[in-house]
Amino acid sequence: MSVLDNWEQWKDFLGERLEGADGKGLTGNAVNEMAYRIGDYLANEVEPKTPEGKILADLWKVADEQEQHTIANLMLKHVRGMQ
Repeated sequence: MSVLDNWEQWKDFLGERLEGADGKGLTGNAVNEMAYRIGDYLANEVEPKTPEGKILADLWKVADEQEQHTIANLMLKHVRGMQ
C-alpha cells in the first residue's frame, strides 16, 4: 500500500520527512519551497486516493501560486502540530 492510499499514513510520512529536513538544517524557506513543489506535483500528476487528497487537489487547482504556497505551508504547519 502506498502512503497516498491512507491520509494518516501520508501525514506521518510527511512528518518524518519534515523532521529529516529539520535535522539536516534546511531553512524554513527551503522546506516551504519543497512542500510547494511536492504539492504541485501531486495535484497535477497523481490521482488522489483519499477524500482529503481529492479536496487538496481540487483546492490546489483553483488556487493561484500564492494561494498554493499557503496550502503547502498550512500542510507543513498541520504536520508539525502533530509531532
